[in-house]
Amino acid sequence: MKLFKLNLIFFIIILLIYIKYLNIIENKFYNNIRNVHNPSDIDVIINKNNKLNKKYKPNDLILLNHKYSNKNKFLRKEALINFEKLSVDASKKGFSIIAVSTYRSYIYQNELYNYYYKFKGKKYADKCCARPGHSEHQTGLAVDVMGSNNNYNEFDTSIEFNWMTENCYKYGFILRYPKGKEKITGFKYEPWHYRYVGKKLASYLHKNKITLEEYKNFE
Repeated sequence: MKLFKLNLIFFIIILLIYIKYLNIIENKFYNNIRNVHNPSDIDVIINKNNKLNKKYKPNDLILLNHKYSNKNKFLRKEALINFEKLSVDASKKGFSIIAVSTYRSYIYQNELYNYYYKFKGKKYADKCCARPGHSEHQTGLAVDVMGSNNNYNEFDTSIEFNWMTENCYKYGFILRYPKGKEKITGFKYEPWHYRYVGKKLASYLHKNKITLEEYKNFE
């Protein structure tokens, strides 16, 4: 009986430590928020602790070719050139990679976040949708893609997914929110969300299997 009580006490202590750890992880996001002063840098980090000004809009946004995107999708010039090349090369291999969401304004992101907040609740909204100012899409460097299964939510079940994850870095893109890195990025696994960071940095992140947060020391 004495041994049982000791084991029970030990279990409770471990459980309390684990709960405290989870709270620390949970509370590190959307705290000590820093305003981003280099929004036009290709390697700029935008996340739950780094925020863009609501007035920021890239000055080099260009409309994507409709062959490689849904209508009225814009990316910054350098990201666009490389994404269209990626899509062309993929098509030569028999794959279809289409941009379904690219640049979003602060106002659009605010409406999107509030929609999830209203109908799904704060916890769900913060898990799957960035708050306004905290979305990479506002930089004009992020792109959500869809494969030949015509469902971006299930991009990782498409025939394009493996090709994309194995080759996107060659065009300067990274899978921004990979599986198993949720406690680092603050977002759930998003197989459809890719971010342009330039070929040199993308190659480094791909080779070392690390996120932009890890590269930037968990900013």
